[in-house]
Amino acid sequence: MDRLQSMRVFVKVADNGSFARSAAQMDLSAAVVTRHVAELESHLGVRLLNRTTRSLSLTGAGQVYLERCRQIIDDVDEADALISSASRDPKGTLKVVAPVSFGLRNLAPLVKKYQEMHPKVVVDLTLTDRAIDLVEEGYDCGILLTRMINSESLISRVLAETRVMLCASPAYIAEHGEPVTPQELGEHGVLGLPNDFWSDDRVFSGPDGEVRVRVQNKFICNNTALLRQSVLLGHGIAFLPSYLVGNDVRDGDLVALLRNFTQTPVDVSLVYPSRKYLSAKTRGFIDLTVEYFRQNEGISAAERWVPPKLPSPTTPNAEISL
Repeated sequence: MDRLQSMRVFVKVADNGSFARSAAQMDLSAAVVTRHVAELESHLGVRLLNRTTRSLSLTGAGQVYLERCRQIIDDVDEADALISSASRDPKGTLKVVAPVSFGLRNLAPLVKKYQEMHPKVVVDLTLTDRAIDLVEEGYDCGILLTRMINSESLISRVLAETRVMLCASPAYIAEHGEPVTPQELGEHGVLGLPNDFWSDDRVFSGPDGEVRVRVQNKFICNNTALLRQSVLLGHGIAFLPSYLVGNDVRDGDLVALLRNFTQTPVDVSLVYPSRKYLSAKTRGFIDLTVEYFRQNEGISAAERWVPPKLPSPTTPNAEISL
């Protein structure tokens, strides 16, 4: 029995004082209306309506139950209207998660533009470099590196591709020399992320095929921005994402090492739990984010992350400086 529907039928019958009239108004047969009321009475174990050949009237129990049914139906309709409105009108809090350095360098213009478009939404952006369970932790969506995605059930859309660069400062190279093969990394001080970020082995593709080496870190930190600072100070060499150090390499503050060897690019993806029943706030963020990255010019030959272009309310395709 659909109890809520039976309650709606009972209220309609009580208001009309007629099974036939209620059936016509609800586009149901008289038999279906009668059955709903009968099943409700059977479920409750009491008679709700006094029936005669000429009229219907509420019993004492029916009068009490009618008022509670009205309240329940009103509450349900109000809840439905609230959620339905939220699905059309973006408002509330949008929880988003992204990697620390990538978020710091690239997401402020996106959030600004989104909130200009949807001023009723509060964006709650978390920056972290650990693996994320999007559903368990209550995020609406995430902009994540592949290794951070901790579920195969999520919808994932690749936004961009970044490369891992091995780099060092000119001062470090002047003092310690420059490795020319991956095997020579064991002779250098490597600054790295914890092992749960990457495997113990680093895999390179070179002129003679795949090369796999095990790197020993002399300094471990879970934040790539701090590792970048350490590399700039000449502390050692490090594997860092191109969006973080591409400009440093372009400007000569860092030197890209092992240029004849490459590593597998890393996808930056937009992830969210489901395509169905997305709230307006989430759908709006997804659509803007996809456009945000579609309009960027990619990663240049210097491995520099190029700031994307966002449409402006007054100046179409105005470039945003990061």
